[in-house]
Amino acid sequence: MSDKPIHQDLSAQVLDRMFRQDGFSQWMGMEILEISEGHCVLRMTVRKEMLNGFDVAHGGITYSLADSAFAFACNSYNHLSLSVETSISHSRAVREGDILTAKADLITQTKKIGNFQVIVLNQHHEIVAVFKGICYRTDKKVVE
Repeated sequence: MSDKPIHQDLSAQVLDRMFRQDGFSQWMGMEILEISEGHCVLRMTVRKEMLNGFDVAHGGITYSLADSAFAFACNSYNHLSLSVETSISHSRAVREGDILTAKADLITQTKKIGNFQVIVLNQHHEIVAVFKGICYRTDKKVVE
């Protein structure tokens, strides 16, 4: 992948920079569907090596997808942002071959704190998890 931004708007440039260096999200097979200020949508397919001993996706898989969408949405304003608190509630089992979509959205924001919610849906548009995250916004830029 080239070092030049694929997209022209700042949110997309931030995402390009972050995703290029995010080997874990790439390993998970995450696909970027949307990015804008305070918003990110990612999609991935659950693979066999992501299952636990009961042939259900490990909770960390859904958490990781939501956490990546949260991170990209937090940083979309081009202020380096760090997670300070997160939680997830799982509401439906996830199985091999399921296609998950994580939709991260800003709920409230101050100069230093951002509060986000990420809804994770399966291919049937059923909610499988709800993630809540709070980030701390620094004055540092992600992209100069």
